Formats: sequence, structure tokens, C-alpha cells
Amino acid sequence: MDSKTLSLYFSLFNEVGIIAQLSRALFEARLPKGFLVSHFSVLNHLIRVRDGQTPLQIANAFQVPKTTMTHTLSVLEKHRLIEMRPNPQDGRSKCVWLTESGRAFREDAIARMGPDMVDLAAHYSPEFVGEIVPKLGEIRKFLDARRDDQFSSE
Repeated sequence: MDSKTLSLYFSLFNEVGIIAQLSRALFEARLPKGFLVSHFSVLNHLIRVRDGQTPLQIANAFQVPKTTMTHTLSVLEKHRLIEMRPNPQDGRSKCVWLTESGRAFREDAIARMGPDMVDLAAHYSPEFVGEIVPKLGEIRKFLDARRDDQFSSE
């Protein structure tokens, strides 16, 4: 790959990274005090993918150590946004289940972003965003499918 093409693909990651950083800061400013995007992300994951997963499965999905995920889950459990139940397949582990409060927290967090989304929509049409989102989704799926092989640090 020539340097110009390499630079183009690096620019893609660079722009996505900057957007991720800026959107994370904006979102955290809208969350209730004491909550981080990482807390919201777990709730969102459990709704988007499915709840009833083990802490290790969730940690693997987020590519973080189990201890980090355990801390995040303990904050969510303390606020009754999730509950830990015995794993029906393996009584030695637990599974994470959303509570109704957890579902409501997620919906409220998304609603708090409403004014920011209105501002974004004033600059970028739904058609523009509608063209970008599927393309970004394709890249995410590609990277996600390769992450266990390509991004493993072990």
C-alpha cells in the first residue's frame, strides 16, 4: 500500500477517534452526576445484544479486563440498574440482567441528548447521516469479526 493510501485509511481512524472522544465528553456531560459513558454502554449493550450474559462475556465484548468490568457492573448494581443472578448453566458464575430502572435510565440518557441531536440535525440532514451510518456499520462489523485474531494482546 502506498503512503498516500495508508494516510487515507489512517485519517479514517483518526477522524472516528476524534468523533468518539468529542461525543463521549458531550454524552458524559448529559448523564446524571457520577455516571460515565462506560456505565451507559453496558446498559446499551445488554439491550442491543441481550442481557443474561456473564461479566466475562461482557468484558470480552468491551475488550477490557474482567476486573474493570466488575467495577463497572458494581456501580450499575449499586444503583439498581442491573441485577446479578446465578448462571443457570453454571452455578459458580453469575449473569447480568437489566432491571426496569436500567432500561429507563438508558432511555432517559438518550433523551437527554435530544437537544444535541437537534443541533447536529441542523447541520447534517437525515439523508447525509443515513448514508454514513451503514458504511460505518460495515467497517465496525469488519473490525469486530477480526478483533479476536488481529487485536489480541495475548
